[in-house]
This record gives sequence, structure tokens and C-alpha cells, in this order.
Amino acid sequence: MPKRQATTGPANKTAILAIILVSYVMIVLDISVVLTGLPKIHHELGFTDAGLAWVQSAYTLTFGGFLLLGARAGDILGRRRMFIIGMAIFTLASVAIGASQSSAWMLSWRAIQGLGSAILAPSTLALLQINFEEGEERVRAVSLYSAAAGVSATVGLIAGGLLADWLSWRAGFLINLPIGIAMILAARTCIPETAKQPGALDVPGALSSTIGMSGLVYGFIRSAQAGWDTTTIVILVISITLLGLFILIERRARQPILPLRLFSDLERSGAYGARVLYLGAMVGFFFFTTLYLQEVAGLRPALTGLAFVPATMLHVPIAMIVPRLIQRFGRNTVLVTGMVVGIVAMGWLSRAGIGSNYWTAIAMPMILIGISQGLVLSPLTSSGVARVDHADAGAASGAVNVAHQMGSSVGLSLLIAIAAIGSAGLTGAELTAYRVSHAFEAGTVMLMATLVIALLTIVPAATRRAPAETEAAPTESAA
Repeated sequence: MPKRQATTGPANKTAILAIILVSYVMIVLDISVVLTGLPKIHHELGFTDAGLAWVQSAYTLTFGGFLLLGARAGDILGRRRMFIIGMAIFTLASVAIGASQSSAWMLSWRAIQGLGSAILAPSTLALLQINFEEGEERVRAVSLYSAAAGVSATVGLIAGGLLADWLSWRAGFLINLPIGIAMILAARTCIPETAKQPGALDVPGALSSTIGMSGLVYGFIRSAQAGWDTTTIVILVISITLLGLFILIERRARQPILPLRLFSDLERSGAYGARVLYLGAMVGFFFFTTLYLQEVAGLRPALTGLAFVPATMLHVPIAMIVPRLIQRFGRNTVLVTGMVVGIVAMGWLSRAGIGSNYWTAIAMPMILIGISQGLVLSPLTSSGVARVDHADAGAASGAVNVAHQMGSSVGLSLLIAIAAIGSAGLTGAELTAYRVSHAFEAGTVMLMATLVIALLTIVPAATRRAPAETEAAPTESAA
């Protein structure tokens, strides 16, 4: 494989980078483009208030649940092959979602689309690492890759609102068809196949973790509709049992998708737990703010997308200067400051209600949300891969991504369950305002718990290390 890489010319590398970036942008855009169309999807396909969360959770659960398996499959079967398979699944699912006539149909294909992303996402990063030599060439490619994620999240929110308002929320999915076909053809032409490696796929581990997490999300969302009845409790017990089974499978698997030795380090374990809680609160912010802006404040989808600009305009610039901030103030200071800013922002948002002024009740705390994400996500990522053996580097990176997706799905379902408590008898804008306020209060508590975890696990470990090493700051977004 190295010889083949060496023969890759500048023009071909440009084409490969373009394919990788466009494909990654498709994934990130799809996560955020649907947010501003949620109210229209809600009414057009007949979702319940609580069930609307499945539009995101069905996707993030299979995305996170099969992410490690998708990465392993690329090692065994070839990265280009898995890239094409993932893109084909993602594209087919996008078209099916765009043609949805019922909530059940949409959720089924959203789950399949998440599976496509789980295959596609690790392949894009692996192909980037394989085709660009270590040093200045790879740094430039990774910088573009990271910047694409942050910019795409912002563009997705705005584009989703514009499409939902001027055309249809379906357009954001249907546009993937020509792009997906073009990427498949381009990959076959421009990207060389990687060498296959011997190994086994931990399918039982992937299935038990994904089904267990899905049941957990379903139980929490069901509690918002039916209460904590026997069925809800049984579902949660079965889900927890399946997650326990997953741990046993990983202990005994010859090639586990999630080596449990990753959790032997206190800092890494704390980083995974903190990431789950932090992302749960942040995805809750995007989900509930969208509902507030359209159903309480009365904004159209196009204006809703633009209304999110304060939350995203500082995220990328802040993330880009994080290495210098860490070098000057230390990773602990940057991480804790970002978390405290997030707590203030989420508590501020929880005060919004019917008749609140957008600029003071929403826009200003949104700015703090963007600052918080920019400061927090990069140090959390670094702690999630701290002191990992070279053999486990891929698994540790995958664990960070899984924590990201699990926080997005389980955290959001938990906020929905909490938001529904005490809302009986309310309707219309009053009901939405009540649930949004309570969700943000719960999100504030989640961020406070994140800070406590960081202070007890990440900060002590970082304090014992040599002072402030400079690190690359990947531009990540909760959207």
C-alpha cells in the first residue's frame, strides 16, 4: 500500500481530498439540516411531541452503535470498498426519507441512514490519513477536514430552514442523490483501494450495544407519553441488561470493538462520561431551541436557521485558537472555563418563555453556547485519547465518537422525559414553552454534573502531567 500511495500525484490527491471533504460535509449537513425542519416534519408526518426526538435519535443511535464496527470493517475489507458501500446506503436512505409518508417509514430509514454514516465516516478519515503523508501535507488536509465540520453545521441549520420554508424539508434529503452518485463514481475512479487485513467483526458486541441503547432511549421517550408504567420500566430493565451483556461480550471477544482496557485510565473514563452529558445538553439545546423559536416565538423555518447564527458564529474561531489558549493558560483552565460558560448559558436560556425578547433571552446566551463548545470539545477529545497505546489509538478515537453519538441520543431522550413532567393540561405555545424551560433547567444540571466529573477525573490527571502541551484543536459541533 505505501508504494501505491507514493505514486499518487498532486492532481489525484486534490481529487481525493475533494471527495473526502464533500462526503464528510454530507454527513454533518444531514445531522443539522433536519433540525430547523422539525416542526414541519412534526405536523406533516404525525409525530407526537415526544416521538419527534426519534428523528435525531434513530440516526444517532445506529451511527454511534455501528461506528466502531464500521471502522473495523474498513480495516478488514478495504477502505474504498466500505466508503462506497457506506455512501450507497446513506444515499439510498436519504431518498427514502425524502419520500416519507409516515413517521414509521421515516424513522426506519433514518436508522438505516445512520448505519450508512457509521460505515462512511471512519472511512473518510482513514482515507485521508492513508493518502496524505504525515507532516505539512496531512496537517493541511486535516485542517480542511476539521473546518468543514464546523462550517457545515452552521450552513446546515440555515439551509435546513431555508429549504423547509421555501421548498420542503424533503429537499435537504433528496439533494443527496446526485451528490452521492457522483461521489461513488469519483471514488471508484480516483481513490486507490487499501490493503485488506485479517481479523474478525464483533457483530454481537455491536448489536447488543445498539439494541440496548435504543431500548434505553425508547424507554425515556415513552415515559414522556405514557408515564412510568410497567411497560416502560420493563423496557429500561431489558435495555440495561443488554448493555451489561455487551460488557461481558467485550471482555471475552478476541477482537472487541470497544476494548474495556480503555476505561482503566481515570482521565479517559471521565472524558467519555463528561462527553456523553455535555453532548446530551448541547443537542437538547438545538432540539428545544428550534421548537421554541417556531412554536413559541412564531418564527418561520428560514428565520429559525438564521436565528441560530449567534450560537455558531464564534464556535469555529474559538476552536481554532484553543491550542494557543491551552499553551498560555493550561488545558484545565480552558476546559473548566468552557464548562462554566455553558452552565451560565443554559441556565440563562431556561428563563425564556412566551413573549421573551429574542436578543436578550436567546441570542446572547446562544453566543455563550458557541464559546462553550469551542472551548470544551477539543480538550475533552484530547483527554479521551490520553496515554493510549498505539494499538488502541483507533479504538480510543472511536470511543470518543461513540460517546458523542450516545450523548446525542440518550441525553436528548432523557431531557424529553424530564421536560414532560408536570405538563399535563397545557396546550399549544404554553406547553412548548413549559417543556423548553424545563429541558434547559435539566440541561443546566447535566452541565453541572459534567463539570463535577471533569474536576474529579480530568483536572487531577492533567495537573500531574507536564505543563500545557500544545495540541491540534479539531473543530467539532454538537449539531
